[in-house]
Amino acid sequence: MFLALIKRFLPRYTLISEETLTVDSEKDSQEMPLRQDQDDLEAAEPLVSSEDFETLEKGKSKLVDPRVISDAIIGLSDGMTVPFALTAGLSTLDNTKVVVFGGLAELIAGAISMGLGGYLGAKSEEESYKATLKETCKQTSSESSDTEAVISDIFTPYELPPPILKDLTAHLSKSPKLPSFLMNFHHTLPEPSGSRAITCAFTIAFGYFAGGFVPLMPYFFVGPHDAFYALRWSIATMTVALFLFGYGKICFLTGWKGSSNIRRGLIGGVQMVFVGGLAAGAAMGLVKAFQSLSSSANN
Repeated sequence: MFLALIKRFLPRYTLISEETLTVDSEKDSQEMPLRQDQDDLEAAEPLVSSEDFETLEKGKSKLVDPRVISDAIIGLSDGMTVPFALTAGLSTLDNTKVVVFGGLAELIAGAISMGLGGYLGAKSEEESYKATLKETCKQTSSESSDTEAVISDIFTPYELPPPILKDLTAHLSKSPKLPSFLMNFHHTLPEPSGSRAITCAFTIAFGYFAGGFVPLMPYFFVGPHDAFYALRWSIATMTVALFLFGYGKICFLTGWKGSSNIRRGLIGGVQMVFVGGLAAGAAMGLVKAFQSLSSSANN
């Protein structure tokens, strides 16, 4: 039963693309050495049916890439704190135009900077994957004994029967899918998509701009010298936005139902409000301090 389950699961993990590594699946299915006494294991009823696998695959295809979600959270987190702190600090000058122009300039520059950072980070991840894959292919083609030891170490924690473990190790050592197996289970590195860098850059940049535009909106609806009045609305808006973002971020990962998940979400919302308020308060305090120093120097 162990062997039947493993044979079903292994092909469903991320395989290296044809452009990266040519895989002959038909040859692989004919090369696996099986012992006679394992035929009963093959004939046993599988733990997971093919229909269940199809249902899981359909459900997985509808899910958003977790890395895209992570990029959006990074962009929104920075966008909802840094520009808020800047607009709060500039509000002490009591000049709405300065707040709006300074806020927009920071939003655009920050979004570009964050996007470029995400792009370069994704490119570095892609280069790291290719270098690891190249080294893995080189290792599997020359060091068979070391490769068998690595394969055995991967399956050892699962306490498979020694005959099955031996046959799995022997099969995978000769399989053309061995580099793919090692990349997934030994290095735990999924193959990055070709559009990963562009997607990462746009997601982080858009998240930063969208999050940073929220505290800036009240300043578009007040007079040129009503920055303090707009600041009150900005603080109220950002308190709600930061709390909802912190709550939603936690519950999206842990779940929306259950007292423990709700409690974690509330804690996450309060933490986001605290961090945003601390940043805004520090910015306002620094601007006030600089104003005082400038006034005392002029006097």
